[in-house]
Amino acid sequence: MSQPRETELIYDWAESGPRRAEWPGHVMLDDETLRDGLQSPSVIDPPLETKVELLHLMDRLGIETADVGLPGAGPRQLEAVTRLCREIADEGLAIRPNCAARTMMVDIQPIAEVSQKTGVPIEACVFIGSSPIRQYAEEWDVEHILRHTREAVEFAVGEGLPVMYVTEDTVRSSPEHLKILLSAAADAGAQRFCLCDTVGAAVPEGVMNLVAWVKGLVEELGLDIGIDWHGHRDRGLDVANTLAAVQAGATRVHGTALGIGERVGNTPMEQLLVNLKLLGLRDDDLTCLPEYVDLAGSATGVPINVNTPIIGRDAFRTATGVHAAAVIKAERKGDAWLADRVYSGVPASWIGRNQEIEIGPMSGGSNVTYYLRSRELAASPEVVRAVLNAAKKSSRLLEEHEILDIVRSVESDTDADHT
Repeated sequence: MSQPRETELIYDWAESGPRRAEWPGHVMLDDETLRDGLQSPSVIDPPLETKVELLHLMDRLGIETADVGLPGAGPRQLEAVTRLCREIADEGLAIRPNCAARTMMVDIQPIAEVSQKTGVPIEACVFIGSSPIRQYAEEWDVEHILRHTREAVEFAVGEGLPVMYVTEDTVRSSPEHLKILLSAAADAGAQRFCLCDTVGAAVPEGVMNLVAWVKGLVEELGLDIGIDWHGHRDRGLDVANTLAAVQAGATRVHGTALGIGERVGNTPMEQLLVNLKLLGLRDDDLTCLPEYVDLAGSATGVPINVNTPIIGRDAFRTATGVHAAAVIKAERKGDAWLADRVYSGVPASWIGRNQEIEIGPMSGGSNVTYYLRSRELAASPEVVRAVLNAAKKSSRLLEEHEILDIVRSVESDTDADHT
C-alpha cells in the first residue's frame, strides 16, 4: 500500500470553510531579548559574553534583526551595544542590530556614535507614547508628541541611521492621532512603523483592524514603509495577536526568548519560530532552539516550566496508554514523520528532540514494553506485569531508577526459581 500524503492524513480547517487565513510569503523576526526582555522585574542582566553567545544563536536561528540595547541608558548598556555590534562586524553575522531610543537626542546620539565606531548600520527604534490615556497621564498633547517625533526622526536620519518610528500603546490610540503622527514620521524619513500592544490589551480582531488600517495609510501615502508588530502577553493573547498582525500585513514581528519582558512578558520567540514554520512562512533550522532558550533561561534566572509549549520538559512526553500506543504503532510502520505527528501538533524532530513514552498510572502494557525495549531491557511478561502493577499503584510517573529496581527484582526472583 502506498504511503498516504500529508493532506490525506491531516485535515486543515483553517483552509476550509467561510473563514480562511491569507498569509504572506514570508515575515521577518526581531529579537527583543537583550533589551525589552531585560525589562522584566525578575531577570538578571546577563554577562556580556553570554549576550554574545545569545546573539550567535539568534543568527543561527535565522532571526533577521535584534535589539541589542538602549545605549543612552548608561555606560553598561553602551558597552554592551558596542561589543555586540563589533561581534556582528568581526564574525560576519547575518543578523542586523537595532537599538531603542526615546524621541530625544540624548538617546539617539549614542546609537550614531556606536554605528560610526563599529561601521555597522544600526536601526534607531525611536519610541513615544501615543494613546489618550498616556497623553493624559504625561500631561502631553498631540502637538507635543508631534514635535518630538519630527525632531527625533529628522535628527536620526541626519546622523545616517535607518529609523523605525514606534508608537507606544498603539492599540489604544485613535486613528486621528495615529494618522498625524505616522504621517509626520514618514515625512521626516522613517522607514518602518512599529505598532505596539504595550500593555497586552489587544485581541486578535483589534490587531487585524489596526494593522490593516496602518497598511492602508502607508498605501495612501504612496511610500515603501515596513510595518512591525510588538506585543505583550498580559491577557495571554500574545502569539494569537502576533499571527493576526502577520495576516493583516505586518512584515516584521517581535519576540523574546521564553517571552521574558515587562510585567508578565512579551511574545515568546521560540513559539513564533515554530508557528511561522508550521504555517509555511519561514523555514529556519531550529535544531539549536533548545540551546537558545536554555541559555536565555539560565543567564537571566528564568526557569522553564515543564508544561511550556515546544521547549518544556513535557512538550513531547506521554504516559497515557492510548496516546503512547498510537506513537508506537506509527514507529512500527517505520514512519518517523507519522510517529512525530500522530499525537503531536509540533514535530519534536524540528528542535532536535524525540517523542518520549513514559510509564505512569494511566499507562498500558504497550508503554512498558516500548520503554523497556528502547533501553535494551528485558521485556518478559513477568517484568512488564510487575512494572505495570507498580505504575498503577503510583500517583506519578515512575522514575528510571524505580523501573530498573523492579526489573532487577523480577530477574533476581526468576534466577532464584531456576536454582
